[in-house]
Amino acid sequence: MPLDASRLPDFPWDSMVPVRKRAAAHPGGLVDLTIGTPVDPVPEIIQQALREESDSPGYPATIGSPELREAIFGWLARRRGVGAGASLGGAAGASLGVLPTIGSKEMVALLPSLLGLGTGDVVAFPQASYPTYDVGARLTGAKPCPIDTDANPDSWPENISMLWLNSPGNPNGHVLGVEQLRRILAWARARGVVVASDECYAELVWEVPEAPSILDQRVCDGDYRGIFCLYSLSKQSNLAGYRAAFLAGDPERVAAITEIRKHAGFMMPAPVQHAMAVGLNDTTHMEAQREVYRRRREALRGVLEAAGLIDDPACVAGLYLWAADRRGSADCWEIVNACARLGIVVTPGVFYGEAGRKRVRIALTAHDGAIIEAVRRLPLLPEELERVRS
Repeated sequence: MPLDASRLPDFPWDSMVPVRKRAAAHPGGLVDLTIGTPVDPVPEIIQQALREESDSPGYPATIGSPELREAIFGWLARRRGVGAGASLGGAAGASLGVLPTIGSKEMVALLPSLLGLGTGDVVAFPQASYPTYDVGARLTGAKPCPIDTDANPDSWPENISMLWLNSPGNPNGHVLGVEQLRRILAWARARGVVVASDECYAELVWEVPEAPSILDQRVCDGDYRGIFCLYSLSKQSNLAGYRAAFLAGDPERVAAITEIRKHAGFMMPAPVQHAMAVGLNDTTHMEAQREVYRRRREALRGVLEAAGLIDDPACVAGLYLWAADRRGSADCWEIVNACARLGIVVTPGVFYGEAGRKRVRIALTAHDGAIIEAVRRLPLLPEELERVRS
């Protein structure tokens, strides 16, 4: 019998069709600041790597080529604090399991199912978060449970089976520090809760020195049991179109997930594996792209006051602004519709949970010309917001 689609929430982006239509009617054209999809070129070093491996007639390895696996492990050691004593392996009993995935979204959606969760289980995630955490829980029959991951874990429900973390957070740019991650992990291990940390924005930090990984030696003490890190090159390297990501952590569980994916034929194409390895081993392109996003962020944040908006003060990293009406009176749809009258499309915060009811997400992933145009128009927002609310 097919999966009961009634388990799933309505697809939120369908409700944006009239908003986009209104914005597109603006004489200056539409400025899209919604979905965080990269718009800048794939770095040439990665394009060249893809071309080098384009003659790949055979099936690739589900577990990843030796080159890619070493690149993932090296990147985790250099950038994410994996301890010097860790070792790389794919079988149960290895110190750290790693597995390339076809983008990170499919693993976010499928991980609760791959871990064998179902009816009676509870999957928790940040109260303002990427909707696919909720969807993944529903797909496997588990109960979705939004929580405040910035809070003391002792305030959370006791019946959680799996916990998603997302730091830096989408949409709100919140970062969990080492001490909070340690508290969360101690709480989870005392209760047998599996922790999966989605860290795809980790290289995009602005007002804090770092966004630590769940795999960081300072957090987990080199014990990877019961924890996972998900990472994607979509943001740091503009590789959303390549579907280049990986899962790392609990070696026994990663080995079991690998076996399932072998049977199902989930294999990252060999040219993408090589390109991903090259991307992980090169930091120059990543640092250049981060500076592009920094400039765009500063430009948009600089106009918020004139627009009558205020960013979440805890939004210190990531690819988005998490903005609200400075007076605190407008809800997200009123702000969205007022922006549309200016030809600007932003995302209603309620797409990310009830915690976003009075906020909008503003993406930095637009070309420089579009950012400049948004900065020019946004000072007119207070007037348009009054029209929408009258």
